[in-house]
Amino acid sequence: MTSAPPHREIAVVTFAQTVHRRTSDELSEVEMLMPVLHEVLDRTGLKTADIDFTCSGSSDYLAGRAFSFTLALDGVGAWPPVSESHVETDGAWALYEAWTELLTGDADTALVYAYGKSSPGPVRDVLTRQLDPYYVAPLWPDSVALAALQAQALIDTGAADEPALAAVAARNRENAAANPHAQLRHRVPQGDYLVRPLRTGDCPPIGDGAAAVILAAGDRARELCARPAWIRGIDHRIEAHGLGVRDLTDSPSTRLAAERAGAFARPVDTAELHAPFTAQEIVLRRALRLGDDVTVNPSGGALAAHPIMAAGLIRLGEAAARIHRGDSDRALAHATSGPCLQQNLVAVLEGEPR
Repeated sequence: MTSAPPHREIAVVTFAQTVHRRTSDELSEVEMLMPVLHEVLDRTGLKTADIDFTCSGSSDYLAGRAFSFTLALDGVGAWPPVSESHVETDGAWALYEAWTELLTGDADTALVYAYGKSSPGPVRDVLTRQLDPYYVAPLWPDSVALAALQAQALIDTGAADEPALAAVAARNRENAAANPHAQLRHRVPQGDYLVRPLRTGDCPPIGDGAAAVILAAGDRARELCARPAWIRGIDHRIEAHGLGVRDLTDSPSTRLAAERAGAFARPVDTAELHAPFTAQEIVLRRALRLGDDVTVNPSGGALAAHPIMAAGLIRLGEAAARIHRGDSDRALAHATSGPCLQQNLVAVLEGEPR
């Protein structure tokens, strides 16, 4: 990967997402995705033929069939043949690939989309397939149990307690009251323990959703958007696969990605953090050196809506949208994948001076 400052200006020029729901049984992945794609194209006045590069993020494990992304690509329009790629992970990494494509000069515009239907199957079991296949996966520790280990480790250090976790949950979901796309738009009772010390309120909702953004370079971005969200830096890093060799109370990969993306060069005013569990927001805030003066997850974050494979892209899109609206001048966006913040991507977005 490259972490050097790009020589070509690249921006997010528009973002759209579905209204995230607990179930969407009446819709296929393609039917769920298509309105979002039409929305980003309509906002920019672009047609499919105007897009130089298309990249998507999704998971065959959620869909339950191999090469499921090809069905969505048929809906996007793969004929005449298009320049296209796919990542088997969150759409934030699809955005990273599209950014590198535009950086090389091989494209001026890119469509990035991601989608996930979590409702049909047992998500906690499906996510065990991310684990080390020799030592950890055979034990079937599910995603909530692993997040509970992380939360308990944080509590044991004195960096948090259960009331602090509850406060994180309450703030995120209160923020979501102003987000018409959020699945949970009100304070949720903390409820019973799922796995100590995590209660129901400390965990993300299970739901379905999709998101899309359009990237453009240089003057093309200025033509398509009144105030583009320029990607000033973007980087992603990964922790060791073995959970036993990691300090779960820290996220050095997030910190390194933020440093490489230039996040520490100047303060940010907004941060959209992909923290599906309350304790993870505390870990991320410490790793990213975010003070109380930074607005964190004004959209409600992943605790208000967590369509797997799209939630990270949504963090980037929400940060960009605040710049488009003039609500932010310099924003940080974070995406994660894997157990206990294993893989982390950080981007810094800026608007032009007003």
